[in-house]
Amino acid sequence: MHIHILGICGTFMGSMAVLAKELGHHVTGSDANVYPPMSTQLEAQGIELTQGYDPAQLDPAPDLVVVGNAMSRGNPAVEYVLNKGLPYVSGPQWLADHVLQGRWVLAVAGTHGKTTTSSMLAWVLEHAGMSPGFLIGGVPQNFSVSARLGGTPFFVIEADEYDSAFFDKRSKFVHYRPRTAILNNLEFDHADIFPDLPAIERQFHHLVRTIPSEGLVIHPTTEPALQRVIEMGCWTPVQTTGAGGQWQVKLLSEDGSKFEVMFEGVAQGVVEWGMTGQHNVANALATLAAARHVGVVPSMGIAALSAFKSVKRRMEKVAEVRGITIYDDFAHHPTAIATTLDGLRKKIGDAPLIAIIEPRSNSMKLGAHRDGLPESVVDADQVIWYAPANLGWDLGAIAALCTVPSIVSDSLEGIIERVKSQAQPGTHVVIMSNGGFGGLHGKLAEALQ
Repeated sequence: MHIHILGICGTFMGSMAVLAKELGHHVTGSDANVYPPMSTQLEAQGIELTQGYDPAQLDPAPDLVVVGNAMSRGNPAVEYVLNKGLPYVSGPQWLADHVLQGRWVLAVAGTHGKTTTSSMLAWVLEHAGMSPGFLIGGVPQNFSVSARLGGTPFFVIEADEYDSAFFDKRSKFVHYRPRTAILNNLEFDHADIFPDLPAIERQFHHLVRTIPSEGLVIHPTTEPALQRVIEMGCWTPVQTTGAGGQWQVKLLSEDGSKFEVMFEGVAQGVVEWGMTGQHNVANALATLAAARHVGVVPSMGIAALSAFKSVKRRMEKVAEVRGITIYDDFAHHPTAIATTLDGLRKKIGDAPLIAIIEPRSNSMKLGAHRDGLPESVVDADQVIWYAPANLGWDLGAIAALCTVPSIVSDSLEGIIERVKSQAQPGTHVVIMSNGGFGGLHGKLAEALQ
C-alpha cells in the first residue's frame, strides 16, 4: 500500500512513518520544513521526502493520505485531498487501527518529560528482554530510532495531548487505549488550541476514561491538576510517586545523578546515571512503576536506568570547544527551562552558565508563558533571548524583568558574537529551542574554534 504523509517531519508523524515502512508499506511524505534529526532518520529508512505542499506530490494518487495535525484548511495539498475525494486519516487514528490494536499499550502523558520518560520505559523493557515496540517524539540514544514495531505485545507510546488533525480535535492520546498510563505532570500549554487549564484537564480525563479496570494509572502526588483529573472519576487502580506516594526516592547527590528508590517503604536499589535534575528523578520513578506493572522487578529496572543514555536534544552535549561546553535542549516552557537549568547548575557548581533561548512553540509565540520566563532563568549567569521576526509580544520587557543579565538579539550572528565575547574555558552554554534554531549549535561551535 502507498501511504503519503502530510507533515512527515513532525516528531510524531516521522515516527509513525517508520512504523508504516516496517509494516511493509511504500511510504512517502512532505513537509514545509525538512530538518534533522527527523529528516536524517527518514532518509536513512529510505522514505522519500518532498519539500512543500504542491498537490503534484499526490499524483499518481496514494492509497491513503495520513494528515498531520499541523495541516489546516487552505493548505494546497489538503484542499487537493478533499477535492479529489482521496482517502485520508489522522496519524493517531492510523496508529490505533494498524499498530496498537490488541497490544498492551504503556502510554506516557504530561506537559513535560514525555519523550524522556517514554525512552526510559522502552529501554527498561528492552533491557529486561521484553523487546517492546515504541513510538517516541524524539530519538532515544539507546535505540537510535524513534519508533519500531517490536517483537512482543508491549508497546510504549509518548501520549501527547495536542489535537489529532484539523478534522479531529480530540487529543491524540484518546486514540491509544493504554493499559498502563503514566500521567507525569500537568500545566497550561498549547495555548493555540486550549483556552485554559481546565480544558486540558478534561482531555486528560477522557484518557483516564479509556484505561481498563485491570490497568494502572501512575501519577505524582505533587500535581493538583492531575488530582482534579482523577477526582472527575477513575475506574482503574492508581499508584503515586514522590512525597507521600508509594514510590519515593532518597537523593544521594544533589544534582539527581544518584538516588535510592523506595517502594512502599522498602529500599529497592540505587540508580547512578548520567542524567541530572529533579525532573529526571521523577521520570525515573514513574518509569519503574510502569515497568513493574508489566513484570519488570524494580531491581532490574534500576540496573537498566543506570545504563540509560537519554534522548537527542534533551540536554545533549553537542560540542566542546576550547573548554567551552555546548548543549542542545528542547525546553520550550518556563517549568522545563527552570528544571533543566537547575539540574545543570547543581552538576557544574559555580562554573559560568549562559542560556540562549528561542521562544518558538505556538504557546510561546502567543505569549502564554511570558510571565513565567524571568523566574525560569535564575540559575543562569546570563541569558540571550532570540527574538524571531514573527514574535507578537515584547521580549525586551521580559528580559528587563530578569534578575540575571539578559539581552535580546534578533540575529544568530549577534548571539554568536555575544557568546564569543563572554565565554571562557569552563563556560557551559545551553541552547534551548523546540526547532532547528537555524543550525546555531554548529555555527557557534565553529565560531568558537
